[in-house]
Amino acid sequence: MGPSPHIEHLEWGTITVAGLGSNKDVKLYPGGGRAWDWGETGTRHNPGIQPADVQELLDHGSEVVVLSRGMDLVLQTCPATLQLLADRRIPVHVLETREAARLYNELASSQPVGGLFHSTC
Repeated sequence: MGPSPHIEHLEWGTITVAGLGSNKDVKLYPGGGRAWDWGETGTRHNPGIQPADVQELLDHGSEVVVLSRGMDLVLQTCPATLQLLADRRIPVHVLETREAARLYNELASSQPVGGLFHSTC
């Protein structure tokens, strides 16, 4: 397991990650990441980020999790997702996307962090 990849650039509709290129939405975790396809787990703006989305981050060794709410704070987080993290005693930060990316990069320099990032609404 390598370090969590660095977010190099963020703008509406695009997130660029070191070694992974650009995508609209991304899942990042220690050693890598990939495009985040909401359809895989049934994620929608409401009720929001699903437990299965976060489980992938934990499966890759994330010891802290950063969840973005989108640029306009439209994306919610399902209560069951927050409960999963609480049950596992995993610190979680739920923030607007630009702030989430800033914090994620800061944390990634010193610990195994995972994150889910939505680059639009």
